[in-house]
Amino acid sequence: MSRTRTLAEVYRRFGEVDVAGTSPLYERVAVALSRSVEALRALEAVPARRRHPAVVLAALHDLALAGRAPALAAAYAAGDGEPAADAAIGTVLGTTDAVVDIAVRRRTRPDETGRCAVLYPAVAEAARRAGADAVGLVDVGCSAGLNLTVDRVGITFGDGPFLGDRSSPVQRSCSTVGDRPVPARAIPPVVARVGVDVDPLDVTDADDVRWLRACIPPDQPERRARLDAELALAATAPPLLLRGDVVDLLPDALARVPAHALPVVTTTWALSRLPPERRRRFLQRLEEAAAGRTVAWVSAEGVGVAPSVPTLGDRRASGHSIVSVAVLDRAGRPAEAVGRCWSRGRLLSWLADS
Repeated sequence: MSRTRTLAEVYRRFGEVDVAGTSPLYERVAVALSRSVEALRALEAVPARRRHPAVVLAALHDLALAGRAPALAAAYAAGDGEPAADAAIGTVLGTTDAVVDIAVRRRTRPDETGRCAVLYPAVAEAARRAGADAVGLVDVGCSAGLNLTVDRVGITFGDGPFLGDRSSPVQRSCSTVGDRPVPARAIPPVVARVGVDVDPLDVTDADDVRWLRACIPPDQPERRARLDAELALAATAPPLLLRGDVVDLLPDALARVPAHALPVVTTTWALSRLPPERRRRFLQRLEEAAAGRTVAWVSAEGVGVAPSVPTLGDRRASGHSIVSVAVLDRAGRPAEAVGRCWSRGRLLSWLADS
């Protein structure tokens, strides 16, 4: 009973605090699940680390999108919280094994919208510093590899420059603060796109695409539309995906970039998922690769997360992230902080000289 009571608190807080004001449907569903002893007991079949409401609600949404929970799908489509809550409880009780299976196999995917606004000027800056005429992108912790379309989107930076492709179906905006403008510099031609993840998602696989959609609450159509545009763009030139440990696979990923191009490794809030010793090993891998060719690393990570990246005197858990560029070669040039960003790239302060 104590386990059930604790789980009830987790779901109640998720509904009343975490998604309050952003997803009325999920607020109602999560609170309803927190009050259903039968549903909570059924959810105890999910391994403890996979019982988080975000995972279970995404699993329920996946079942609805797949046509395996028609009552829930209808309630979500109608945007009606009370029937959705009842249907969610019914789905948990009636398809417990399916919910458990999805929750165990899948992990929720963060919203990648906005990351290109951070990556674009940083990748262009890395190429400038290395004197590169072509680049190969290697995205670590790539999810579905949507970061690898960075050169193919259009980005408006506050009152500053427009970067990228004006005709792209994916258009983003990024607010800017600070005295230094975002450089109006284009990314050189991209000749390779490689994603490395323990569980990458293939934008050409229907099940993987459905799961990405399932990670967005059903009453957030604007986010769904943005995701659909990103998926369609990525599917026109799917990246090469490498599945496995991101540190161990890094040398293989770098080898996929042609010799005439600069490999640019990108990490956006990916290193925080690694223990500190693996983060250091990640940097060692980059340094080892740089003994044979110039390699660039662009990162956007929380303060103090990425090894060797300056913290600018900022405190950990300060609410923003450091954007950095490192060009690694035999000269051993250090990483430099080129910006601060907030809200996963929706607000950027550029720090480097233009």
